[in-house]
Amino acid sequence: MDFILILVYNISLTFAMNIHFIELKQRLIYCIIFIVSLFSVLFYYSDIIYDLFSIPIKNQLPKDSNIIATQVTSTFLIPFKLAINLSLIISAPYIILNIWNFMSPGLYKHEKIFVFPFIIFSILLFFSGLFFSFYIICPLALNFFMTCAPSNVTIMISLTSYMDFMFAIMLASGFSFQIPIIIYIITKCEIISKNNLAKKRSYVFILSFIIGMVLTPPDVVSQVLLAIPIWLLFELGLFFSK
Repeated sequence: MDFILILVYNISLTFAMNIHFIELKQRLIYCIIFIVSLFSVLFYYSDIIYDLFSIPIKNQLPKDSNIIATQVTSTFLIPFKLAINLSLIISAPYIILNIWNFMSPGLYKHEKIFVFPFIIFSILLFFSGLFFSFYIICPLALNFFMTCAPSNVTIMISLTSYMDFMFAIMLASGFSFQIPIIIYIITKCEIISKNNLAKKRSYVFILSFIIGMVLTPPDVVSQVLLAIPIWLLFELGLFFSK
């Protein structure tokens, strides 16, 4: 009798695991199809997207300066890289939603109520960081570098260096905007108390500049423009934790 019960349990467990694997496979296929479809559209309109993406540098370049391609393959690889990066970023909410739909049946009701708002808030903060860096940090940093050039130097910015600079700052800003959630989770799980965090404001202020130095390209302007929002986001997270 025990053998039959164990056999039935193993068969049901195997059947349930197969169902979960099938669902996981389907969701992965949906995510890949979504990313590839979005990439196809973005790559088709890559000229328009590049014009929009290059607004920060075009507004800062002197009249006699241009953006140049320094490699033969840059004219193809840059639109391709821009389209694939944007498709991955835009697809992030859809991918996270599929992960949530796959995991949520195994969570308790109070766990769903606790986790789901954090997912939504995290996505909003990430995209807020992207827009903040695109419209605030990047133009200010580019303006600083353009004005620092000697008068007898003609500024020519390569496509590759500009894209790397923009995506580095934008992604660093997007992930840095997750700090309020991290602070809330740390205090909620009682890893560090709210009072201890409040007492360590001076250390956090220094740490924010270190994070800005690590995440951004090696220039002071980008580091400062990212460090100050990090410190303000820490204060926001501390406020919500109370």
